[in-house]
Amino acid sequence: DEDHPLQGQSPYSASKIAADKMAEAFHCSFELPMVIVRPFNTFGPRQSMRAVIPTIIAQCLRGETIKLGNLSPTRDMNYVDNTVDGFLHAAEAKDVEGRVINLGSGREISVGELVDMIGGITGAALRVDEETERKRPPQSEVERLLADHTRAREWLGWEPSVSLEDGLARTVAWIKEHPELYRAEGYVV
Repeated sequence: DEDHPLQGQSPYSASKIAADKMAEAFHCSFELPMVIVRPFNTFGPRQSMRAVIPTIIAQCLRGETIKLGNLSPTRDMNYVDNTVDGFLHAAEAKDVEGRVINLGSGREISVGELVDMIGGITGAALRVDEETERKRPPQSEVERLLADHTRAREWLGWEPSVSLEDGLARTVAWIKEHPELYRAEGYVV
């Protein structure tokens, strides 16, 4: 939930915490109206190959062995339309200034399960290789991320409207239409 202790265990997570705290400081110091929205793993069309879902899709569509890092961490994946809708709800909501609100699906899925789900959508026969160079350092890996979006539902009237399955199907279709944007060879850092 939003009160879960913040832990800057990677430069990326530390930068997100810093951004939240800067916004909070401006709100407290200068009464700047703001709400902190924390979107959980957003995915969809046009996403960079640095992210796991387009990486899996691009490799599946090319019929290649799926090369990934750790397959066991779980994430709360949220289709981009859901995230945008949540931001719009937060911008229009009353009495949320200075508050923190999670935007997530409330459903977790492992990277390995994502491979299976995307393989089912693409029809690809999959072989997965876990590559050491794609694994995060053990101290910075987050094994489990699952959003409690109770505040978003109660304070914003928001819930995700696009399911994981539908969002993945839409993303696969978009990447199929734009293969030139998604090279599968190599590891994009």
